Amino acid sequence: MQDTILAIAGKPGLYKLVARGNGNLIVERLDETRRRMPVGARDRVTSLGDVSMYTEADDVALMQVLQNICDALDGKETEFTHKTATDAQLQDFMDNIALPAWDRDRVYVSDIRKLVQWYNLLIKAGYQRFVAPAEAQAPAEEGSDSAE
Repeated sequence: MQDTILAIAGKPGLYKLVARGNGNLIVERLDETRRRMPVGARDRVTSLGDVSMYTEADDVALMQVLQNICDALDGKETEFTHKTATDAQLQDFMDNIALPAWDRDRVYVSDIRKLVQWYNLLIKAGYQRFVAPAEAQAPAEEGSDSAE
């Protein structure tokens, strides 16, 4: 899933990789429309597996942050949308649910809005597991080894 869910610069929402063509990709929107379209080589396409969020120590993969949110909310959408949430709600959301050690200097409110938007889109599209169980336990085990 990490490599097939894409964000395209200048286009709203998330896209699922459907096929690869000559010099382009065929993607499908992850919203209700499920509209397919070609994406050329000039478009900036980013896989969600390549995105990470800044913390006070190291960067954390976006998929791990999405899994943290999904686990905390039991696979349900957030109570607010990215459009209706206040800055204080979004910062509280990061502190208590998504990523408690997030870097307040490098993660902007606009980034948190996009995180909430993407999470809700993925939940509506039926995605519940963002990180494989072995991947989710590996960082936790590494952290416990270094504490000893």
